[in-house]
Amino acid sequence: MDSSQIFYRFSPLVQDFIYANGWETIRPIQIEAAKIIFDTNDNLILSSDTASGKTEAVFFPIISEMEGSFGESVEVLYIAPLKSLINDQFERIDTLLRDSGIPVFHWHGDVAASHKNKLLKNPSGVLQITPESLESMLMNKHSDIIRLFGRLRFVIIDEIHTLMSADRGNQILCQLDRIAEIIGYHPRRIGLSATIGNLEKARIWLTGNSGRNTAVPTVPSTKHRVRLAVEHFYIQDNSNNREISPAEHPESAIAIDAGYEYIYDCAKDKKSIVFSNSREETEYVTATLRQIASNRGDEDIFYIHHGNLSAAIREEAEQKLKTEQKCVACATVTLELGIDIGKIERILNVGAPTTVSSFLQRLGRSGRKTGISELFMVFREEKPLPDTPLPQLIPWELIRGIAVIQLYIEEKFIEPPSVKKMPLSLMFQQTLSILASSGENTPKRLAEKIFSLSPFSHVEKEDYRELLISMVKNEYVEMTESKGLILGLRGEKLTKSFKFYAVFKDSEDYSVKHESEEIGTISSPPPVGDRFALAGRVWEVEELDLTRKLIYVHPVPGKMQVAWPGDYGEIHTKVLEMMYKILTSDKEYPYLKPNAKERLAAARRVFQNAGMTQTMLISLGGNTKCLLPWLGTRSFRTLRKYLQTNAAYFGIYGLEYDGCYYMTFKCEKDAEELLRMIQRKITRDTIETIDLVGKSECPIFEKYDPCIPPELLRRAYAADKLRTDEMKRRFRLER
Repeated sequence: MDSSQIFYRFSPLVQDFIYANGWETIRPIQIEAAKIIFDTNDNLILSSDTASGKTEAVFFPIISEMEGSFGESVEVLYIAPLKSLINDQFERIDTLLRDSGIPVFHWHGDVAASHKNKLLKNPSGVLQITPESLESMLMNKHSDIIRLFGRLRFVIIDEIHTLMSADRGNQILCQLDRIAEIIGYHPRRIGLSATIGNLEKARIWLTGNSGRNTAVPTVPSTKHRVRLAVEHFYIQDNSNNREISPAEHPESAIAIDAGYEYIYDCAKDKKSIVFSNSREETEYVTATLRQIASNRGDEDIFYIHHGNLSAAIREEAEQKLKTEQKCVACATVTLELGIDIGKIERILNVGAPTTVSSFLQRLGRSGRKTGISELFMVFREEKPLPDTPLPQLIPWELIRGIAVIQLYIEEKFIEPPSVKKMPLSLMFQQTLSILASSGENTPKRLAEKIFSLSPFSHVEKEDYRELLISMVKNEYVEMTESKGLILGLRGEKLTKSFKFYAVFKDSEDYSVKHESEEIGTISSPPPVGDRFALAGRVWEVEELDLTRKLIYVHPVPGKMQVAWPGDYGEIHTKVLEMMYKILTSDKEYPYLKPNAKERLAAARRVFQNAGMTQTMLISLGGNTKCLLPWLGTRSFRTLRKYLQTNAAYFGIYGLEYDGCYYMTFKCEKDAEELLRMIQRKITRDTIETIDLVGKSECPIFEKYDPCIPPELLRRAYAADKLRTDEMKRRFRLER
C-alpha cells in the first residue's frame, strides 16, 4: 500500500485533519503503522526518531477504526511515564478528536476529581493514565474494571525504552495481565519510543502474556543535520582583583567561573534547554544562570523543570518553551521524553549523559525549526594539584561524553534493555495489590494469580513461597481460620497510602509553600531561619508544620547547594570500551572545542606515559596498585566483589574504587605477576554470582526491598546486579 491508498482508508475526520495541517504526504512510519493496525491483529512496536510522527501514526488508523463504533467502555488506554507527557498528549489528541465525538480523558494525581468522575460515569473513548493511577484504579475501582475496560481494543505504552528495564515497566505488564484476566482477553499492545537498543528484546517484553504476535516494522531514519560541540573548563579563580574575597562577596564568584559563563552565552540567545544529570545540579545551574543575568543586567529568562517541583512551576516552564519568546529551561530527565516543547534551537548538557539513549533523546529535543539538531556538552573540573593521584588526572566524565557520541556515530549503538529475573519488590507490591482488590485468596489461588503475570516468569515458586511466609510472619498478610490469605495490619496500612501505587522509591517529602504558592517538595525540613535552594531560588524557613509536613518560606537573594539522594543508573561496558579506544588513539574529533581538545591531549599523554595502553594493572608507587578493567557498572561490580572475596588468595587489601573507571588496592606482589595471577584464577574458576554475595549483606535497591527476607534479596542481587561473562572475557583477552 502506498501513501494515497493509506490516506483513503483513514476516516473523513483524519483526512480533514491532514488537509487542515497542510501535510502533502503521509510519512513512511505512518504508512507502516497503518498497515499493521488495519490489516492484522498484531501488537506493534514503533521505534523512530523524535518528532517523526509516532503519535499520529498510531492514532490515525485507531481513530479510523473507532469512529462510529462508540463502545460502551474505554477503547484506547494510553499509558505514559510522566504527567507532563500525558498533559501534552491530551491537548494534541483532544484537538485531533474534537469534531469526532470521541471523548479523551486523562487521569493522574494533578487531574481534578470532576474530570475523573466524567469517565467513571460514562466510560468511552481514550483514557491517558500513569502506571500509578492505573494501579490505584485496579485496587480501588476493582468492581468497575469490566465496565471501564470491557471493550478495550488498544493499549499504547509511550517511551517504552524508559520502562523496559525498570520495575515500573514490569508493573504495567502486571496491570495489563490483571485487566485481561478480568475482561477475558488481551487487547492489542502498541509500544512507542525513539531510542530502543535491541528491538528483539523489546518485542519479547511487549508481547509478554498477550498471546499475540508483535510486529516491529523497519522504518528508515530521517536524515537530518547535527551540530555537536564539547567544551571543557577548569574551576579556578582567574580574577585579577585579589582584594575581593569570593567568600565575603559570593556574587563575584560568578565572573570567574568560565564554565557557567560559557553555558550562559551559548543559551541566552536561543530557545534552549540546559540538561543536568541530577536535581541538585539543575537547581544550582538555574540559580547560577539567573545570577549571571542579574550581574549583567539581562532579563531573567530562565525556568526550571524537575520532579520535585510543583505542577504549576513545571507547567510554566513547558508553556514558555511552547511560545515564540526567547527562554531557557534548566531540566533533568523530565524534559528528555516526548513532550512537545516547541521549536527548541539548542540543547546544552552539563557533563555527560550516562547513556547513549539519553544523549539521543536530548539531541532529538532540538532542530524542529531549523532542521539542525544542536547539542553542546560542557564539562567543569577542578584543576588537578601537583600531588593528585595518577588515575584522577584523567577527566573520566569528559572521556565518557566523547565515548557516548562516538558509539552512536561509529556503531549506531543504543543500550539494550535488561530483563529482571527476580523483581521481588514488584512481586511484594503486586501481592498486596491483588489482595486489596480481590479480598481473600487461598495460597494456591494467590500464587496462580502472581505467576500468571509475565514479569514473574523467571521467579522460582519456592522463592515466592518464602516471600509469602515472610509477609505473613511480618503481618503484611494474614492467614484466616479457613487458611485463606487477606491483608494483614501492616499490609492495610501500606495499601491505604497513595504512595503505595508507585513502585519507585519515594521519600517522606515536605511541601514548601510561599504565601499561597506551592513551590515543590524537599526530603527533610531545615530549622526555622535556615536557607535552602528549590525552583532555582533560595528560600528562608519562616515556619514549620511538621504534623502536616508543611514548610513556609520567603525568598532571599543568592544561591546555594541543595542535595537529594539519587541513583544515576548503569553505564554499559561498550561505553567503557570506547573510552579506552579514545584514550589509546590519536584520532581527532571535530566537535571538540579548543579547551576540550587540549584536555583530551593531556589525558592521552598521561595515559601513554603511565603505561596504561599496555596493561590494565599499573603500580602507583609503593605497594599501591590501580586496576582499569574497562567494564560497565554491573561487570565492574562483579569483578570488585570477586577480588574482595578472594583478597587473601591474591594478597590484596584496602580496595577502593571510583564509579566503574578504576579501582585501587594495596598488594606486595609485582603488578605483572599479580595480573597473571588474577587472569589465571578468573579464567579457571567456575564463578557463581551468589558466591560473591556476603552472608551478612542485605542489598537494598528497590522500594519494597526492606520488606523482603535478606536471603531472597541476596539471590536477587546475584541474579540481577552481577554478571560474570564480560569479566571472564576481559581477562582472557589480556596478555
